[in-house]
Amino acid sequence: MIMRIVYDHQIFSMQEYGGVSRYFYELASRIAEHEECDVSIHAPLYVNRYIQENGKFKIIGVHVPRIPRTGRALTRLNDMLGRMFPLKSLPDIVHETYHSKYAATPAKAKTVITVYDMIHERFRNLVPSRDKSSQNKECAVRRANHIICISTNTKNDLINYFNVNPQKISVIHLGYTLREGLSKRKLNIGDKPYILYVGQRYTYKNFSRLLQAYSNSPRLKKAFKLVCFGGARFSNDEINQIKKLNLKAEDIAHFNGNDNILRTLYANATAFVFPSLYEGFGIPPLEAMSFKCPVVCSNKSSLPEVAGDAAEYFDPYNIEEMMLSIESVIFSTEKRNDLIEKGLKRIKLFSWEKCTEQTLEVYSSLL
Repeated sequence: MIMRIVYDHQIFSMQEYGGVSRYFYELASRIAEHEECDVSIHAPLYVNRYIQENGKFKIIGVHVPRIPRTGRALTRLNDMLGRMFPLKSLPDIVHETYHSKYAATPAKAKTVITVYDMIHERFRNLVPSRDKSSQNKECAVRRANHIICISTNTKNDLINYFNVNPQKISVIHLGYTLREGLSKRKLNIGDKPYILYVGQRYTYKNFSRLLQAYSNSPRLKKAFKLVCFGGARFSNDEINQIKKLNLKAEDIAHFNGNDNILRTLYANATAFVFPSLYEGFGIPPLEAMSFKCPVVCSNKSSLPEVAGDAAEYFDPYNIEEMMLSIESVIFSTEKRNDLIEKGLKRIKLFSWEKCTEQTLEVYSSLL
């Protein structure tokens, strides 16, 4: 018996590249390899590059160079696309790729959603009043036949904020994608060794406190650069903070680019620092471990669940503790080697193959 599985348009209309669209690309690609599964993505208009390059599953839709991507305009567009181009096939499972107020699922199909984090609920003071992400998420949660959470921490937050029946939730950890392959381009970092920060620098990502911890340590500033990868260029607020902390331009570098550049940065960093106040899962620590880069990270939310004993932890609200934790790793060859060894063992617990098999079990259980 063939299981017909459809992934909807939402995330593929939002992201050219990104963690959530990568997650669904990895899932769809692997599930499509199962002979008993018929996999398609229903995305009338999409900007995503991952699925554009696929050859394993069907795409119902066309790639376009750009779709409006901000706030309510994007939400309205996603909802409009779902209503204008309803699913004409009769799938068994529809896995909604983000959180819409409106259902895109035929009556007889089962709906699955994935909850990635509860940032909008945990940090309501940082969310504009016009932002309806939390309300849309709750609508999607209420109508879903089953919910996948990417960590136990996210599951607990979901139950706490939305009072969801635990029997309706499965925890399925993510895999990580970066493999071998370094950049052939020489990166203009200089001769100084560096500590690495990866990702966006939103308020809850806690980059501001990392800057303070770095600036408070004469040893760190003298011996190491702080290198950032990903996200936008430094904002005016960040530039002003850097100046107020008396940091020099040569102390801090920012890079964007493809996975080869990120791999190269991981492979050559003395340590990877992840100071986030909240993560639904947190793939970067696993990526760092896979490149033998010691991890120093926050002890909040899902990060201890993911990193286990393979990281040096700190309270992300305590700048002094963050500084001392970083120093304890980068100035100790013995500690770095211990974290590298533990990291290589830890990453064996996480893979997209394992994530795929557990997700298929969820689909099958609904039928």
